[in-house]
Amino acid sequence: QVQAVESGGGSVQAGGSLRLSCAASGRAYSTMAWFRLPPGKEREGVAGIYTGTNTFYADSVKGRFTISLDNAKNTLNLQMNSLKPEDAAVYYCAASTYLIPSTATWRVANLYNVWGQGTQVTVSS
Repeated sequence: QVQAVESGGGSVQAGGSLRLSCAASGRAYSTMAWFRLPPGKEREGVAGIYTGTNTFYADSVKGRFTISLDNAKNTLNLQMNSLKPEDAAVYYCAASTYLIPSTATWRVANLYNVWGQGTQVTVSS
């Protein structure tokens, strides 16, 4: 069964940290990523990782968020530091079995064929 299950969301004050994890199973994935859906806005790519080493970040999170992949556990992580109220969103784990990403395509949601159910991140000011 192909699935991705996120964990680690929650509430934090501005300036705080959270760590999201995503357990992906069922297939081998070339690219994994985190997307988020802020309230009243469109879904956006946050960070992506290809073959466990090449990483991509949205400008808004560079220097604050770190994406990593534990290959042994097939677990995707997102360490979020210095959180801001504008980071509040539902965060989704996404995985692709075929995507070889570029700086433009890693954030294209319809290139991912497995999605998690989402985890809420709330940041209070």
